Amino acid sequence: MFATSIKKIKLPPPSFKGELSVEEAIKKRRSQRSFLDRSLSLSQVSQILWAAQGITEEGGFKRAAPSAGALYPLEIYPVVRNVEELEEGVYHYHPQDHVVSFVLKGNYQDTLAKACLSQSFVAASPLCIVIAAEHERTSIKYGERGIRYVLMEVGHVGGNICLQAVALGLATCPVGAFMDEEVSRVLELPRRHRPLYVLSVGYAS
Repeated sequence: MFATSIKKIKLPPPSFKGELSVEEAIKKRRSQRSFLDRSLSLSQVSQILWAAQGITEEGGFKRAAPSAGALYPLEIYPVVRNVEELEEGVYHYHPQDHVVSFVLKGNYQDTLAKACLSQSFVAASPLCIVIAAEHERTSIKYGERGIRYVLMEVGHVGGNICLQAVALGLATCPVGAFMDEEVSRVLELPRRHRPLYVLSVGYAS
């Protein structure tokens, strides 16, 4: 089913048991800047998004990564170039329902790569995950210190993505070098969602 046919796409349910131990995933994790031209499955993308911000509490709202005050200021935007059952484009992940909504149609990884200081592997990977934050969700309770808590949280989420990718036989490259305003412009992010982190995901070449 293609993303243009419906507003939201239900993702396959995540698995709660894998073949690789946490210790093995930590040992194998490396930043990879060269990716095969090979598609990812929708199940792989689903699993990675769940590891990033998925609901881990039966009937509740607690997520895969810790968040100060359980305020969850982060928003996940998958940028798809080559994923089975998803058209190229920009999506928005909704953890509570484990769905993605279609934001923009087309190949946006080339322009995203330019916003990431022309790092070519960003354009070559089948999937990029942009993590943005609405800082006010946290700072309204914690004041200026809330900014620190948001940065801690994005690190937790980035680590989850990297380790889950390894467990799926994939590789990642975290990117911190990008022009914030350009990333926001390219992906047409809401003004309150500020990009903090970009991660390229794919099969290592």
